[in-house]
Amino acid sequence: MGGRPAPARLVRDRVTAALYACFGTWGWFLYSFVPGLPLLADELGITRAQAGLHTTFMACGTLTSGFTSARLVRRLGRRGVLLLAAGLLAGGVVALVSAPGLLVTLPAATVVATGGALFIAAAQPALTVHHGAAGPAAVSEGHGTGALVGLVGPLALGASVAAGWGWRPAVAVTVVLAAATALLVARLPGEGALGTATTTRTVGAEDGREDGRTDARPDAATTGRRPGFSATFWLLWATLVAVVAIENATTAWAADLLRTHAGADSGVAAGAVSGLIAGMCVARFAVGRLALRFTPLQLLLAAFAVAAAGWSVLWVATTPPLALAGLVVAGLGYGAQFPLAISMLLGAADGRLDQAQARSTLGVGAAVAVAPVLLGGLADRVGPHTAFLVVPALVACGVGAVLLAERARRRAAQDAAGAAGGTA
Repeated sequence: MGGRPAPARLVRDRVTAALYACFGTWGWFLYSFVPGLPLLADELGITRAQAGLHTTFMACGTLTSGFTSARLVRRLGRRGVLLLAAGLLAGGVVALVSAPGLLVTLPAATVVATGGALFIAAAQPALTVHHGAAGPAAVSEGHGTGALVGLVGPLALGASVAAGWGWRPAVAVTVVLAAATALLVARLPGEGALGTATTTRTVGAEDGREDGRTDARPDAATTGRRPGFSATFWLLWATLVAVVAIENATTAWAADLLRTHAGADSGVAAGAVSGLIAGMCVARFAVGRLALRFTPLQLLLAAFAVAAAGWSVLWVATTPPLALAGLVVAGLGYGAQFPLAISMLLGAADGRLDQAQARSTLGVGAAVAVAPVLLGGLADRVGPHTAFLVVPALVACGVGAVLLAERARRRAAQDAAGAAGGTA
């Protein structure tokens, strides 16, 4: 985490392409469905609050994935989990777009989110194992693919609505993408990075070096032991939760801030959020290259600084163009934060990638469920402008947690070195 990594090269092969497709499929659904919630509310004759319940039920799906993903990988392998995820995602979308009312759309949203979260839960560790020292770069590019596809989703939604077809056809495209992704995955061997949950650790990860060599070790299911994760791991877990909370709170309420403080009308405010997504997309592809030259710790601290700068511009902006500029800059920071945080978390898991991924998914689900509601509740009491002070508070928490994680890693490395010297 602390030292400069050895040069690494990211080789994009058919395994990489299939795993990137998982991110793209999930990105399409998120950014074609969530912006369409007001349209769903109008069509079904429900309130905005009832429509917002879909994001809560999606968070339940993410939590379901967190509780089950590690066990599913042990039973089915990552390839099997990816195929299961594609089926859940496609089936859930079919139910969602054909549902006559809220009693069907809400559980359908949970099924869809379970499939999407399982996609990511299997794809992230698979990329980490498959690419070794270039794993952080591959994970960042995977999320960049999701953001890039996500840019097209709202455009497709708008075109569908303009044509008089409503929101459903744009969301239904997810079924086609899920089927195509399943076909790509099904043609890959269910071994190696796509195999069962054996522990594969990157040699040197504990002392900040990543040289791409792996050391296969049996996991807890094989040995019968369930060792706990380190303090470094849990501090990085807290960093990840802060990162997800920052992104989701801003995405959910930035349009309201633009409307109430920057003087934007509702249409401009909603469209301006695409600036945040564009910034995230650029950042994730850029980090894919930068991660080959700099440590994830260095990049994550820089990302927090950029995010804070973007938030500052957004918060003080009293005109839509300045607020849009703030959103783009904030997106550059936000986009780098998640892939870097998850890569560091997996690097601190001592090779227990799927168990670590499951715990990270639980944290992600909790952040998705709580952060937008927290900021929205504060906005009801003190107004959106003051409520947005939650974001820099979360940035401070994320920075503090990652610095404490680095301190814990250094202490653990010193203790290990001392123990080794004592037994020599």
